[in-house]
Amino acid sequence: MEVRVLAEKRFLTLADVGEVLNISSSQTYALVRSGELPAIQIGGRGQWRVETHILEEFIARAYEKSAAAVKDAAPAERRESSSR
Repeated sequence: MEVRVLAEKRFLTLADVGEVLNISSSQTYALVRSGELPAIQIGGRGQWRVETHILEEFIARAYEKSAAAVKDAAPAERRESSSR
């Protein structure tokens, strides 16, 4: 899937989301079921859909969490290396 295609679609299937994030379908489903990735169920079979902008916000939050984790870990890593 091309990034350009994402900009044209309002809703993505869980398969689309998994492809964008490069994760398995079970991992994608777990993110949705946990509420970490907001989604809606539509249709008679209750298929899940994620809005493109929601996915982009999720990715931005993941970057923020990762940056905070790296920043918080950095002082501990410096202490460990200086005590050797």
